Amino acid sequence: MKIDRATAADVEAISELLGEIEAYYGGDPAPVDVDQVRQALFGDPPAASVLLARGDDGDVLGMASYTRLWPASGADTSLYLKELFVRERARRQGVAAALMERLKEEAAALGCSRLEWTADQDNPPALRFYEALGMQQHTGKTFYRLGL
Repeated sequence: MKIDRATAADVEAISELLGEIEAYYGGDPAPVDVDQVRQALFGDPPAASVLLARGDDGDVLGMASYTRLWPASGADTSLYLKELFVRERARRQGVAAALMERLKEEAAALGCSRLEWTADQDNPPALRFYEALGMQQHTGKTFYRLGL
């Protein structure tokens, strides 16, 4: 397995993964608009970055999308994991753990003081995965969302 940053050549694969993520949460499994993916990841400025895990044959197994947040603590920056997803056929094979490890490396390389993320309470597999990595839930914040 190889993990690398997505390039503009990967927008169709990412579009398909985003459709699979939607299906995982009960939504429409159709790939999302590739122009939206291209703009979000490769526009000026980019909204996010993506790491892709690929099998030895180049098949995309999963992804991690992330952004940097500032301030994290004092004037520090944190790396925020927005989405970690592994295709069903590649689950329980170490792909997600490898993506998490690479995210830690990315955060360190970017000078971030921490890696942060949220997980849905109604996603027990994700919660078990993070617990197996030794992560502990933080309960000091409440999540809000405003649709626009």
